Amino acid sequence: MPHDHGNHDRHGHGHGHHHHAPKDDRQLAWAVAVNLGLTLAQIAGGIVSGSLALIADALHNFSDAASLVIAWAARRIARRPADAAMTFGYARAEVIAALINYTILVVVGLYLGVEALMRFADPQPVDGLLMIAVAGLALLVDLATALLTWRMSRNSLNMRAAFEHNVADAMGSVAVIVAGIAVMIGGWTLVDPIVTLGISAYVLWMAMDGGSEAIRILMMGTPPRLDPEEVSAQIMAVPGVDGLHHLHLWQLGENDAALDAHLVITEDQWNGADAIKDRVRTALARHLQIRHATLEIEQAGQGCIDPPRFCDK
Repeated sequence: MPHDHGNHDRHGHGHGHHHHAPKDDRQLAWAVAVNLGLTLAQIAGGIVSGSLALIADALHNFSDAASLVIAWAARRIARRPADAAMTFGYARAEVIAALINYTILVVVGLYLGVEALMRFADPQPVDGLLMIAVAGLALLVDLATALLTWRMSRNSLNMRAAFEHNVADAMGSVAVIVAGIAVMIGGWTLVDPIVTLGISAYVLWMAMDGGSEAIRILMMGTPPRLDPEEVSAQIMAVPGVDGLHHLHLWQLGENDAALDAHLVITEDQWNGADAIKDRVRTALARHLQIRHATLEIEQAGQGCIDPPRFCDK
């Protein structure tokens, strides 16, 4: 009997929670405006005080504003419904935005590291009191912006990237305050580039961690919460399923897991193939939260027609 290629299970899937969209957009707009204002204040303060750490924090704040603009644009694109050009929808716009933002963080982190090393070779006088004052203001703004984006970051890699920009800024501001105190108390001007190196290392670590997740999604990697062996066991436990191969797991967007598999069904169960597929689909949704499954059926003894690497189940 031939394969049933015309009866795949393709289910609709949502790609976002839009009921908070207008409020979230307003919060993002406020966060962008506040970060741009803070950037100007920090650059001015860094030039006047001679603090590289303060200017470094200002550049990071500017990248925050840019990241929020990118995140806002991606959120709006991701809300578009699927169409003939993008049959899976536009949800991955947010993943792409997250990767862009993490790439910006890598560039900022490397720049800060280079500037700090240059400052070791050519130390400059630093006004510790002005450093503390401007960094204290920056800390308040960073915390406020982080609070504005925190709720959105819980379910969005895109917004998490923007949120982590702000968290890194808040930590950078704390580090600048510590450096300012060290300069005031002991005149230790080298603390400034040392703190800058610390900020650089943290930014790079955070960017590599978040960026790897975005790359995994774009490379169609298996969702980290799913174990292929567990998925196989769940499918094989469904009565009527005699074999399984060509199993693929990936993410359509940040939160939507998808599956593609070939099911082998015994000849005596062939007439009930559609019911078996329904049971598999129900099991995947109930136990593994996989709600987009493309299932193809084959008859036992027919042999796998796919390349050998797909026929090992």
